[in-house]
Amino acid sequence: MGAAFKIVMVVVVVSLCGALPATSPSQEELLKVQNYLSQFYPDTVVSTSRAMQRSSQVSFESNLRKMQTFFGLEVTGQADSRTLEVMSRPRCGFIDINRYGLFEGRPKWNKTVVTYRITDYTPDLGRSDVDATIAKALKLYSDVAPIDFKQIDSDAADIIIKFKAGDHGDFAPFDGKYGVLAHAFSPGEGIGGDTHFDDDEDWTLTSAGTNLFLVAAHEFGHALGLAHSEDETALMHPTYKYVNTEGYMLPDDDRKGIQALYGVRAKSPGQSEPELPPNKCDTKLSFDAATSIKGDLYFFKDGYFWKRSHRNNIIMKKIQSVWPGVNKVDAAYENNRQHIVIFFEGNHYWVVTGNTVLPGYPKPLSDFGLPASVTKVDAAVYLPLTSRTLFFVRNRYWSYNERRGRMDVGYPKLIRRGLPRIAFQVDAAFEKRGYLYFSHGFRQKEYDFRRRRVRRTLLNYEWMDC
Repeated sequence: MGAAFKIVMVVVVVSLCGALPATSPSQEELLKVQNYLSQFYPDTVVSTSRAMQRSSQVSFESNLRKMQTFFGLEVTGQADSRTLEVMSRPRCGFIDINRYGLFEGRPKWNKTVVTYRITDYTPDLGRSDVDATIAKALKLYSDVAPIDFKQIDSDAADIIIKFKAGDHGDFAPFDGKYGVLAHAFSPGEGIGGDTHFDDDEDWTLTSAGTNLFLVAAHEFGHALGLAHSEDETALMHPTYKYVNTEGYMLPDDDRKGIQALYGVRAKSPGQSEPELPPNKCDTKLSFDAATSIKGDLYFFKDGYFWKRSHRNNIIMKKIQSVWPGVNKVDAAYENNRQHIVIFFEGNHYWVVTGNTVLPGYPKPLSDFGLPASVTKVDAAVYLPLTSRTLFFVRNRYWSYNERRGRMDVGYPKLIRRGLPRIAFQVDAAFEKRGYLYFSHGFRQKEYDFRRRRVRRTLLNYEWMDC
């Protein structure tokens, strides 16, 4: 059983109950309204037979009332302007039911790890962006239900994902730009769970075009066993509508639906939150980590971060609200040549682009060539001029060659010898306008790396405009 987002363009107001509008609709225009009801409220009968005309009208009016009830409209049984406006919205092509819905027979995956494979990519986005967005959309569900997802390169994957245009072999051809956006199949053998995106659409990660994250997240709801919801705030509401995807979490209605199928995911000990968020204006403020990201500064503390924009606006958020799965950041750095950011926690690390954690992470620190004795990185900072990243561990530091993907020889070195006067240890580090900033405790040193000298001493909280 499939589901799809679809745009249905309705041009005229049609009424089959009571007086007709001043201008009678053409047969083509009438069929557009009838087709909407027949697709999403399938009791509708479309007939040109005089003997069937009366029953068709009754069925038309009955299903129109169902549609108006579902969307919370005034129930008139007539195709008034408000009803037609709702019909014209982009939407999914599966039938409408109340609240969160489950497919008939409640199909679901009877396993804890569901595999997926992307066989055909869209040229609109880079492959890494597509991979990251698909992983992020699936993680909405694994965050709240005990089911995990793994990307593999085998045809034996449970969910096959592809971008195709027109007829693509599943008896549900796409119809070009602005028509059907995507469709998915409920869990099961064969094509069960498979999810297809119309490659004639303009796929984006923004409000322009069609946002891949939002469409994918909706379709994966179907691929996991969810049908539609009449709740307008739900992800599984039939109509497509762009919302801000930064820090997006599964809405309550969808969470209840997926948990009705799979149960509730238990929180891990690492997900516990501090009782109170850290105080940015504490004169003794220390940082867990710091980094620049696309010109903005990020300061991490106790599961939260402050973002200081290039316009000097400061906002505070939970780390998990933006990067799900990352509980705490011990160290971080931005490699602006590769447009990625690395987060470290304990003995592993993540790679992120924008607000998305790339699939396949976390990975072990040993990937960087650090010895097994290193179980935590205290700080890290990328040096654009040399394409080196400095890793700080207790009173020593390493130099990692990003171009060659290996540690430089001659390391580790003692901090007090290689970088004199910054401190004997480093809690957080970042680069800004050619200078390095090293924090230890609540104090910070502004450092000229070329001349190997400290320019001035600051307090961490001075970055918070208190």
